[in-house]
Formats: sequence, structure tokens, C-alpha cells
Amino acid sequence: MTTNLRLPGRPDEITLPALLARNAADHGDLPALSWREGPGWTTLSWSEVRRTVGVLAAGYASLGVERGDHVLIMMGNRPEHWISDLALVHLGAVPVTVYGTAAPEQIAHIARHSRARLAVIEGARELARWEPLLADDGVPLERLVVAEAADAGPHRTYGSLRAGGARTFSADSFEKAWREARPEDPLTVVYTSGTTGDPKGVRLSHRNLMLQTVRLDRHVDLPEHAEHICYLPFAHIAERVLGIYLPLLRAAHVRLCADPTAVAGAVRELHPVQFFGVPRVWEKLAASVRAVLARLPQEQRAAIEAANGTARARAGHRERGEEVPAAVEEAYALAKERVLDPLLVLAGLDRLLWTASATAPMPLDVVRFWAGWGITVMDAWGLTETSGVCTVNSADGFRLGSVGRPIEGLELKLAEDGEILTRGATVFDGYLRPDGTVESASDAEGWFATGDIGRLDEDGYLWLTDRKKELIITSNGKNVSPALVENTVKEHPLIGQALVHGDGHSYLVALLVLDPELAPAWAAAHGIEAATPAELAAHPAVVAEVARAVEAANARLNRTERIKRYRLLTEEWGPESGELTPSLKLRRRVVREKYAELIDGLYDEPYEAAYGAPREAP
Repeated sequence: MTTNLRLPGRPDEITLPALLARNAADHGDLPALSWREGPGWTTLSWSEVRRTVGVLAAGYASLGVERGDHVLIMMGNRPEHWISDLALVHLGAVPVTVYGTAAPEQIAHIARHSRARLAVIEGARELARWEPLLADDGVPLERLVVAEAADAGPHRTYGSLRAGGARTFSADSFEKAWREARPEDPLTVVYTSGTTGDPKGVRLSHRNLMLQTVRLDRHVDLPEHAEHICYLPFAHIAERVLGIYLPLLRAAHVRLCADPTAVAGAVRELHPVQFFGVPRVWEKLAASVRAVLARLPQEQRAAIEAANGTARARAGHRERGEEVPAAVEEAYALAKERVLDPLLVLAGLDRLLWTASATAPMPLDVVRFWAGWGITVMDAWGLTETSGVCTVNSADGFRLGSVGRPIEGLELKLAEDGEILTRGATVFDGYLRPDGTVESASDAEGWFATGDIGRLDEDGYLWLTDRKKELIITSNGKNVSPALVENTVKEHPLIGQALVHGDGHSYLVALLVLDPELAPAWAAAHGIEAATPAELAAHPAVVAEVARAVEAANARLNRTERIKRYRLLTEEWGPESGELTPSLKLRRRVVREKYAELIDGLYDEPYEAAYGAPREAP
């Protein structure tokens, strides 16, 4: 659905400040931004947001921020971050959000590479990583602004910056500055989270991102001014689009969730009509629901499973583009009213009209699980370099398990080896160089090689296979998609995470991680008492069940793809411990290095000596 709101120009000519000016003029009294303060919410309207942006822009100008400057931001999803981003853009500066989990060496690299002289950070935790850079001659950083006044020490506080801006604000200067913005000007630089190597700076223009929002909006059928729960990092292109740029286009209401682990609670409270989650988020939510279901009486579980089957049957007709038979529609309505909705209400998921995922292949069993609740997760695909989505499923056309069809204006084709190539106005112009210029990453005909491997079906839907650089090449010269194997074995509820390894070897081995929520529920349902994850992983019944899970997965895979040995781990991988990127993608190199001795042992030890290892698959 295309929003019916007035556009302040042609889609390829709009700038972000023009949208904010329109929102303040046309929708000034509507809620724009809310954040939690104490037990309740504090809210700014669109007119209040624009006034605050003007004041803050004056404050940043007083610190010497000029058009074209890069300004680094490391804060959570709090109002100081969101409003600073807009204020800097209104000055013609380029906001660059740095992941809060970034290591000191990554921060130093971004500070050097971006040539930023100013960074805006949250508090003491960030200060410990940023302050040493002020004394580093190789880093041009000159000044820090700290949001938490109690942690600021000798540095400028956000509060004093805003107070100074209020004193120096000039409406004429503010209007003059934002009207100088051009569609081709950089709107942000997003540093890739880096599954390997140093992060690269992806420069994206107003035109790139405004076209992205307009085209994406046509696939999102929502009420106007709908709420969006904003919890993913702003260093992630998905949240920049969904939490900043698309709400500006739609004059929507952004609800900031500063603690990503509290998002389930926010959903229960707010009952949103839209929700976006990367695959790991949907996996975790599904695991939570499954854990609750496992504790229900058998009779109630049977009723829920029957309702799930009805919902999946209805989704199947819609997926095939068929009219849903009246009997199926009637059965679904009854199942929804009597069985599904009463449970969905408890989780805050009862009003959902649009749900989506992106960034990595979505396990099909997770997609099918949510379809059983009447929730069709519209999987999409894209990259930072493409301003977000390239392909998308939508209500008027979807295939569960695929990542949809190309959005308007984007061309897509497959190279001989299956790599996905794309070109169009939403594709970036290049990677930022340290001298401020950009290095094109497209070929002479404008095609950008994405690094993803996929296939196109007869209806034009794209199906992801894997990352090109992550394909395993065995010693027999066979190519194996690790994601395919991992997602297959993860379909068992005991297994929450998996890494498959096999480069240069004749067979595959795997590291498997027990699901921290479903594994205890499974154990309780089977009468197993285990006080710790380690005790659970060592229990004979759990060991046997994991072995059966691997055997069942192997039965669905070809000989080259089968897992011959594995180790069962108990500690969940995450961004803080380094195994996942901040966008929750697996850092294979980090996992392989961290568990190198275990992995090597799986190739060196006899089968019976490897803890939890199955016998060789046939």
C-alpha cells in the first residue's frame, strides 16, 4: 500500500529534512517519538520533534559541526540518539552509528577511517572505550559528548549541548541549512558489522534511502501513522529504515525500546500491528512459545495443534495465490477466535497485520510455526549496500521460505555460480575511503555482486542458499551450504544454535548448542532433573535425543551434507561473547577460532571417544 500522505516532491528528489518539515506542518499534533521514563511513556509530537531537532542542530553547530562532517554515535535506542541523528542531517553532517558491542580496536578503526572529530556516546561503559582515542595521534577525534550527565566527567554533556542550542537557535539559519540538502548528498554511513575483517563504510544518500522507503511502503499494508517498536541497533540498516526513515515517510509513531531483551515485554504491553525481527529473534520467540506449550495438558495441546493445522492450511492457499475455500476460512475464523487469539493476546501478538524478517536465511520450520498461528512472516532480503531490502514477500504475493520478489526499480540476476547480482537507484555508490572519496563496488554495467548465493523459481521468487564466502568446499571438491545443514538440524527443539565445519575435509562436523529455553522444558516434560545446562547436556536421555535429531537431519540431507561427528555445547552464543554480530548473524571465523581444539578433535578422535558424537552416518 502506498501511503496517502502528501509527498514534498518526487520520490527521487525528497530529502529527509523535507519529510520532517511536512510532518510538522501536516501532522504536527500526532505522536512521533515515545520512550520509557519510569513506569510510563514520554511522547513528543511531530511539531515538538522538529523544534527539538532545530535546537539540537544549533547545539551541534556551536561545537563546530559542519556540512559533510562525519559524527559518530554510540548510544542505545534512546531519544538522544534518534533526535541527534536528525539534527546532524539538518546541518548537512553525516551521522554514523557504531554498534554498542564494538571492540576498542573496531571503534578505533571506524574513528580513523571516518575522520570524525566528534563522537556522541551514552555513558561510563562507552567512555572507557572512547576516551583513550582522544590521546591517540592516529585518530582525528577531538571531542566527546556524553548523554548520561553523571558519567560525563570533563566532557560536554548532552544536556548542556541542548541548552546551548536553545540559546543560539536561529530559525533562519535552521531553514537555510536543511534546504541546502540535495538528494545525492550522503544521509548516513553504515559500517558493516563484519563477520570477517574490518567493517566497511557504506555511504548511502538521501536518494538511496528515500526511494527505499517509498518502494518498501508499497509492500506494507498498514494503517497510517502505525506504531513501530524500535529495538534493533541503529547501526543496523534494517532499523535505520524501519525506525527512522520509514516513520518519517509515513508520519508514524516510533516507540523506542532501549533494552533489546525487553522487546517481548514491550510487545505484550503495546500489542503492535507491525513487528520486524531478524531470524534469531523469531527463533527465540518461537522457542518461548514452544516452551509454554510443552507445559500444557495434552488435551489443550491437541486443540492448539489442530488450530495450528487449520491456520497453515489457510496460509497454504494464500501462498499459492488461491482463493481460500469458504470451509477453510470458516474453520480458521473459529480456531482463531476460540484457540489462537486468547493465547496471542497474552503475548501481545493478536493485532499483527505485518510481520517481517531479513538479514539471513529464515529456517523454514520457524516460518511454518508462525503460519500456524495466523502470522505470516514476510521474509525479505537485502544488504546495507542496497539500502535495505532488494526482494520482499508481501500479502499480495509470497512463498514461505523464499525472500520474495524484487522491489520496484531494482534489477536482479544470477551469475554462473549462483551469486546474486543487483543494480538500481537504491544500490549505494561505493565504500568510503579514508580520504573521504568512495570506491565503487559495481562493475562497468552497474551490477553489484552481493556475495549471496540463491536461485530464482519459475514465478520470480528468490530463494537464498548461502553466503558465497561461507560455502564449505570439502576435500572431495563438493560445495556444501552450511546454513542448509544447520537449519535442518536446528529444527529439533533441543538444538538452538549450530555451526557446521568441513573445509578441506572429507566429511562435516558440527558444534551444537542446547536451546536455553526449550531444553529445560523438554527435560521437565520427560521427567529429567538437571540443575545446570552442563548437567542437562550430559544426561543420557538428552544425549540420545540429540543423536536422534542429528540422524533425522542426516536422513533429509545428501551424503556430502551429513554431519558425521559433533559436540554438544551448553553456553549460548551471542554478540557480547563475540560469536554473533550485533545483527545476530553467526561469526563463523570467531566460532571456529574459539573452538578450534574441539573441532580438530572431532577429526582426530575415534567416534566413541568424542562426547556426544554419533556413529558415522550411512
